[in-house]
Amino acid sequence: MGFRSRKKIAGKTPAELDAMQAAGEIVGKALQAVKAAAAPGVSTKELDEIAETVIRDAGAYPTFLGYQGFPASICASVNEVIVHGIPAAEVVLKDGDLVSIDCGATLDGWVGDSAWSFGVGTLAADVEKLNQATEMVMNAGIKAMIPGARLTDISHALEQATYAAEDKFGLTFGIVDGYGGHGIGREMHMDPFLANEGRPGRGPVIQEGTTLCIEPMLTLGTFENTVLADGWTVVTTDGSWSAHWEHTVAATAKGPRILTPRY
Repeated sequence: MGFRSRKKIAGKTPAELDAMQAAGEIVGKALQAVKAAAAPGVSTKELDEIAETVIRDAGAYPTFLGYQGFPASICASVNEVIVHGIPAAEVVLKDGDLVSIDCGATLDGWVGDSAWSFGVGTLAADVEKLNQATEMVMNAGIKAMIPGARLTDISHALEQATYAAEDKFGLTFGIVDGYGGHGIGREMHMDPFLANEGRPGRGPVIQEGTTLCIEPMLTLGTFENTVLADGWTVVTTDGSWSAHWEHTVAATAKGPRILTPRY
């Protein structure tokens, strides 16, 4: 089905956005706690336990846990793992690793969802550039999240920002195929799907109060990926490293509002 319709993406009320931000702030606190604990010798299973504790202590529950059978409270994706890495005691961090933590929390029926990639110790120069580039691309997508825009205006902004990042950092980045952002509200994954590249001016119209997860995923190599035998873990087919950044964002008359702040 194409993007010919000018269908609108329904907006949420200011009170509903506040409720979503309350959930999103819990996600932000969990991500901060995980980042603070991530160090050589720490397992991704330990990071999962930290995140779950933060979420439950705040009166919420981890959205990911049990979602379509997912067995953990966070996705912990290291190096060539793009997304959906399952935390495990045998996955032990080491100096120089690039870790992406994706986390969701549900509070009073509303969901917050955010991902943060960061280094353990000192990253290699090209990996640091990859991570900075992915954050830069996410921020460009967030800026395009305004009432009256079409869905693919955001996709186009993400794609163009990727090219700008390539020029800035002198590297070529792969835009991960088949994965992207999504609608969010009382469920974590809602329509529409938000591609991380594409032509502008297509798709439904963003309204005041529309909420989307904006989440670019870039690699230092191929855009191609595969899912491992566990049915979850997505890796690059060439073993190149990947970064993933995500915020839940609302379009408002005053500009984009990040509902998953980290403070």
